Amino acid sequence: MPLSPSSLLGSRKDTRTVGRGLQPVFLIMFTLLMVGGIEARLTYLQIIEGPKLRARAETNRIQIIPKQPERGNIFDRNGKLLASTRYPHSVYLWPMAHTKPSWSVVGRRLSQILNIPQEEMESKLEEAGANSSSLIRIARDVNESQITALKEYKSELKDVEINTDAVRYYPHGQALAHVLGYTRELTAEQLKTKKQEGYRLGDVIGQMGIEKAYEKSLRGEWGGQQVEVDGAGRPQKVLGEKQAKAGNDLHLTIDLDLQQAAVKALGNLRGAIVVLDPNNGAVLAMVSYPTFDPNIFSKQKLSQQDWESVQSKDHPLVNRVLSAFPPASTFKIVTTTAGIESGEFSPGTVLQTFGYLTIGGVTFGEWNHAGFGPLGFPGAIAMSSDTFFYQVGKKVGGPTLIEWSRKYGFGQKTGIEFASEEAKGLVPDEIWKQKAWKIPWTIGDTINMSIGQGALQVTPLQAAIMFAVPANGGYRVKPHLLKDNQAAKNWRESLNMKPETIKVLREGLRKVISDGTGKRLNVPSIPPAAGKSGTAEAGTGRPNHTWFGAYAPSNQPEILVVAFGENSGEHGGTVCGPMVLQVLEAYFQHKYPGRYEKPKLEKSVAQTQVD
Repeated sequence: MPLSPSSLLGSRKDTRTVGRGLQPVFLIMFTLLMVGGIEARLTYLQIIEGPKLRARAETNRIQIIPKQPERGNIFDRNGKLLASTRYPHSVYLWPMAHTKPSWSVVGRRLSQILNIPQEEMESKLEEAGANSSSLIRIARDVNESQITALKEYKSELKDVEINTDAVRYYPHGQALAHVLGYTRELTAEQLKTKKQEGYRLGDVIGQMGIEKAYEKSLRGEWGGQQVEVDGAGRPQKVLGEKQAKAGNDLHLTIDLDLQQAAVKALGNLRGAIVVLDPNNGAVLAMVSYPTFDPNIFSKQKLSQQDWESVQSKDHPLVNRVLSAFPPASTFKIVTTTAGIESGEFSPGTVLQTFGYLTIGGVTFGEWNHAGFGPLGFPGAIAMSSDTFFYQVGKKVGGPTLIEWSRKYGFGQKTGIEFASEEAKGLVPDEIWKQKAWKIPWTIGDTINMSIGQGALQVTPLQAAIMFAVPANGGYRVKPHLLKDNQAAKNWRESLNMKPETIKVLREGLRKVISDGTGKRLNVPSIPPAAGKSGTAEAGTGRPNHTWFGAYAPSNQPEILVVAFGENSGEHGGTVCGPMVLQVLEAYFQHKYPGRYEKPKLEKSVAQTQVD
């Protein structure tokens, strides 16, 4: 029987599944979610992240080439140049250079031309980071033959640039090494702490002396060029430029002529000479020996000879003007002050001196082993009598002697700009001795201190400040090297001493030169001077340390000189006295030509053994 169409339709099974049920709704929702997500992402990238991404893109296209500032010059008090800048050629690389396939060729060629290990260059580039926008210096002060070789291989060295660099230069070399200090590239450790202050890889920084003390002022501010770069990071066009700001020039209190005279006077003797204006603490000269040439630190790499010149057993980098030693008989200035100011002795006191004194069961000798008969304070200072000052120290006692030591500035830093290099010295007391030796303070400690021996330690600069007190009429000065402020009232503090004490000190220090242990300075080539010698025991089997300090003119002092000889042997008057005289002659012969006799090559004054 034939089937009708309707029956056929009714009997056919409906197999379609797409578009039935919830599928259309799901597809529509999925599509809407995808479109919404894309729109949200685009909105996020364009509106929220847009500025950052634009900046990143701009960074890829535009880079800053830093321009190093010129370091400020340093001048002496008369405008003579002490430190400046020279401009040698240096070799730079873009940081991404070592990540390119060509680096194996470039690195090897640079290593051959510059004599620098390839690994050393890679280390610098890696430290900067491949995305750094700054050129990285890999060699400084390249010579003409190296520059020629770099140009010959220019096609091979596409990521290499040769630029001039600002490098520190010290025209007087060793003469001012401990005053000026030196600059050197930042170490990795220094860079970590200095990055926040704007320092960069390869920057130089003051490492000691004036260069370190006034780093912020001398350094200046970086500038740079804003350049458009191609895909390889090479500059194509300069878009803008910020001029680097040079550092500030400094004018010091140092007198170059006097500094050179002090260098000549000290010669090759291990020790120090410091020269002050006793009225305001201005440092006119500061010399320490052994010394070094600060120019070596401007080199890219120090040679073995360079290292040996600064690392010898004599420690040439140590500034002995700021290092502490026993002051010996120069300290009798403090003992005299303590004796009169305490009221235990009158200015006119006369004491018998002896060949030795036994105090507390211990025998303390006189330096001449015989004594000088009866002496007052001026005569005791002039002859540097030990037994006289033993008696003064015993009567005033340790606490009073310690108190006046500290009033004179011993046992504390002077306030000079070189805080990190300066020793405080040591004024021993009961607390210190108990801590160091686990034994109490004794009368013997007081006796030793009264003549500047025992554990007492002072620096040549502190000794100069001590001499300045009687010279200027009772003020402790603050030493300084920056000339900007010359007002004496800002640099000194009254010790509130009795006029009689100042008078006794001045009379005694003058008699040292006219009648006592410093007759070497009693010459017509300088005005009448006042001073004091000292010879310090340095330990069993070691030569003595020697001292001499003097100021002139004695009635109205303009200049004060302290000389120190480390383990020089002999005596203060014979070793350091002539050095002080030489500096004083240089000062007065230059300042007052024709007023004083010319210095004689050989002195006729008989050598006097002094303590």
